[in-house]
Amino acid sequence: MTTSDEFVDDPAMLAAIVELQHLILARFPETEFTIGEASDPEGVLMRAIVDVDDPDEVTSVFIDRMVDIQVDDQLPIYVVPLRTARREAALRERQAGARIRPA
Repeated sequence: MTTSDEFVDDPAMLAAIVELQHLILARFPETEFTIGEASDPEGVLMRAIVDVDDPDEVTSVFIDRMVDIQVDDQLPIYVVPLRTARREAALRERQAGARIRPA
């Protein structure tokens, strides 16, 4: 995990980050995280880099809890699941191959 203390100096925000990471890691144990500043809207942006074809699989694990944290605890934290570089390259290759095939 990469993190910057300036974004997580609030104990409540740090607890929210850890909770969301645990939710994701329980289902996707190889997930890597980066944490930084979100600018629009302002807050904390956590990227979850996961070896999956469909990032929506990851979103379904944390979305309800993230919204609860945003609304109930008024903490501006945003989680964005991303494919690993390997998965992203494979997806681009499949898409390029689909465009090239004759009808």
